[in-house]
Amino acid sequence: MTTLIAIAFVDKFGRKPLLILGSLGMTLTLGTMATIFGTAQLDAAGNPTLSGSAGIVALLAANLYVFCFGFSWGPVVWVLLGEMFNNKIRGAALSVAAAMQWVANFVISTTFPPILQYFGLGSAYGLYTTAAAISLFFVLFFIKETKGIELEEM
Repeated sequence: MTTLIAIAFVDKFGRKPLLILGSLGMTLTLGTMATIFGTAQLDAAGNPTLSGSAGIVALLAANLYVFCFGFSWGPVVWVLLGEMFNNKIRGAALSVAAAMQWVANFVISTTFPPILQYFGLGSAYGLYTTAAAISLFFVLFFIKETKGIELEEM
C-alpha cells in the first residue's frame, strides 16, 4: 500500500522530499522504540516487559516505521538508481547497486541477533535510529532532486 503512495507522489513532490520525510519518520519511530525497549523492565529470562501503554506505543511505532520506509526509502531508492547512471553503464551499475543492497540487507539481518544478545533491544534500535538520522543528513547534503530533469541532462 505504501509503495502505491510513493508511486503516486514521487513525480508530484519529488524524490528528495519523500526521502527526507521517510528519514524523519524512521528516526522518530526507531528512537521511540529504542527508548521504550531501552527503559523496559526485564523478566527473569532477560526479555523486556512492557507495562501500561508502552506496548501499544511500541507497536504503533513499529508499524509507523514500516509505513515511513514503505513510502520513501523502499521504493524511491530504486527510482534514483534508475536515474543516476548514464545509459552506457546503467545495466552494470544497477546490477552492482542491487548486489550491494542485498549485501547490506544480509549484514543487517545477520548482525541483529548478536547485537540483541550482547547489547539488548534498546541498543539495537538505538543503532538503527542513528543510521536513520544519518540518512537524513545524507539526503539533505548529497542527494540532488531529479524531479522534472531529463535523464540526458544529469
